[in-house]
Amino acid sequence: MNRRKLMVHAVAVLVGTSLVLGGALAAPTESLKVVAPWEITGLDPAKAGYVFTRMRVAETLVDVADDGSLRGALATRWTVSKDALQWRFTLRSGVKFHDGTACDSAAVVRSLELALQQPGLLRTAGIQKISADGTDVVIQLAKPFGALPAYLAHSSAQILAPAAYAADGSVKRIVATGPYQVASLQAPQKMALERFAAYWGSAPAIAQAQYLAVSRAETRAMLAESGQADLVFSHDPAALERLRRNANLTLLSQPVPRTIYIKVNAHHPLLKDVRVRQALSMALDRAGIGAAVLRDPKAAATQLFPPFMAEWHVPGLAPLQRNAAQARQLLQAAGWVQGADGMFSANGQAVRLTMRTFSDRPELPAIATAIQAQLREIGVALEVRVGNSSDIPAGHQDGSLELALLARNYALVPDPVGTLLQDFGPTGGDWGAMGWRSAQVDDVLGQLSRSSEVQRRSALRGSFSTIVQADLPLIPVVWYQLTATASKRLQGASLDPLERDYRIDRLRWQR
Repeated sequence: MNRRKLMVHAVAVLVGTSLVLGGALAAPTESLKVVAPWEITGLDPAKAGYVFTRMRVAETLVDVADDGSLRGALATRWTVSKDALQWRFTLRSGVKFHDGTACDSAAVVRSLELALQQPGLLRTAGIQKISADGTDVVIQLAKPFGALPAYLAHSSAQILAPAAYAADGSVKRIVATGPYQVASLQAPQKMALERFAAYWGSAPAIAQAQYLAVSRAETRAMLAESGQADLVFSHDPAALERLRRNANLTLLSQPVPRTIYIKVNAHHPLLKDVRVRQALSMALDRAGIGAAVLRDPKAAATQLFPPFMAEWHVPGLAPLQRNAAQARQLLQAAGWVQGADGMFSANGQAVRLTMRTFSDRPELPAIATAIQAQLREIGVALEVRVGNSSDIPAGHQDGSLELALLARNYALVPDPVGTLLQDFGPTGGDWGAMGWRSAQVDDVLGQLSRSSEVQRRSALRGSFSTIVQADLPLIPVVWYQLTATASKRLQGASLDPLERDYRIDRLRWQR
């Protein structure tokens, strides 16, 4: 589709979105138009709760400051018993749901109990019972779990009103507590919001907002450039210079705790030898990929966690570096044979690997193409398949996945241990390890989830990073930069470094 057709399509899509608000086109100063790649894949918080928290519709008991520290949200404070098995969360008084009912302890308990029944994060926290005690919510654990408050900040633990649920416990509509409420929803693409007049906190200055999921990066850029969208997230790095020069836009960029890495099926016959995984890592020109694709050579991921995640980044860890000659030597040591054409074979068969990725994050296909070329330089043939993001967990579950390129956010749970417990569980994780298990990693993560002692946790984090760096069940490629554009009609646009909040309730129109 050429640029003119994309522009026409983009305008048509947003006009369609505007019609959601009561049948008439909203004036430009009345409705904030937000565009992002992420579809609304369902109403259940475990499936698409992040859309509702980012758009300030739903809230959780616990919130997170920019530096990753926990702070109160629907709960004002929390305490833990001496045996670390009982947590008590005191609720904020006077909070109402969007239907006018009280957000009391009984409603919160019911919401969390239903969340606990769904496959997802809370089920890994060892929760035995959730009960109400006056204005407090009490959570009983089977064993100590220090990361519980961080788990309750995750979007899957957002609090919904009793009226949000059908008789069978499924979510039938979003009735929450945020500064915006859902006026209409057309999953998977569109949602219209209205200011919630009875919100317990500061009222948003902008009364109406719209959300539109647009998977094509070029379409998102067109919507920003044409003025048909006010706040647009996740731009193709190739378009950033053009967007930066646009006098009507402010370009926002923020390092975030997200790493783009290659997920490896370490059980695959060609990939189970650690020397092969090390060779694939040594083939990568990370600085070149960072410079060419992300426009930032410093984005080269020399280990799993970026430097600004100071508690997890290990300064003394030997960095992942490119060494094509040593990569070939490692493949030969693993029993691979290099032919006259320079390409490797194993067990008498030409080596052909397949890597899956997706275009929701526009840089991934470009990075995959660069990796394909760099692996070919050391004699490894790689096919890149660009499909849906769901192809990766599906391939993990059915065992068909060989390699996958993805971006993993380590702040969806404010304590990265929450994400790592999912990614390095007994059967690995849909987005994490596959066919790889380490008793030492199991022990380290178990201790991290229980311990609150600062020096001990620091040593454990270093142990985890060292083990994963040596065995490479995941091969880090580059660290991530979140990008967005904001119309200069807006005041107060900023990015959340933890990618939890689009901050639309802080915006106002320029006068």
